[in-house]
Amino acid sequence: MIGAQPPPSSAIARSPQRPRTVFLVVGIVLATALGVGLFTSLGTPKQVVPTVGAAAPAFSLPLLGGGGRVGTPANGGGDGKPAVLVFFASWCTPCQTEIPAIAAVYRHQAAAGRVPVIGVDGNDPTGDALKFAHESGVTFPVAVDPYYQVTEGLYYFSGDPDAVFINGNGTIEHIVRGPITRSELVTWERRLT
Repeated sequence: MIGAQPPPSSAIARSPQRPRTVFLVVGIVLATALGVGLFTSLGTPKQVVPTVGAAAPAFSLPLLGGGGRVGTPANGGGDGKPAVLVFFASWCTPCQTEIPAIAAVYRHQAAAGRVPVIGVDGNDPTGDALKFAHESGVTFPVAVDPYYQVTEGLYYFSGDPDAVFINGNGTIEHIVRGPITRSELVTWERRLT
């Protein structure tokens, strides 16, 4: 068929434009939805930073030295028992002064009238944490939080020390960011009872 003439333009089948337009519109809608989902909080749960008056987050972590777990409300901070959470680490310079003072207050309070204190030790090698607790005179239970599951994950604390005072119904009464004095500890403990 050399020298054959091309078919007249009316004989060429035109491809329909409609499916192309539909795919283009669907693609744009999907890209927009993906962009909105990635760059906004749409579809993600809102993080609630614990504040005074809010419910204290429940947690259970391994007990320093082994032999069980410690947390709230099981060890206080609910079920009618108030509690004081003390966040610390052996490498934290302010903690090296604060924790022995807190431990002394706790030891000198009568067992029947004392508010439960729960320590939360973050990112310490076990040996360092045990040594620090022993040398500081800590007799209250200490939870091990090596991955900041509670410290940063539930309470959003980014540095030590911090303290949280929780009343018997599980509501946060007071938060201290940074070192706490002996008198501040005792004053807030009295408010919990």
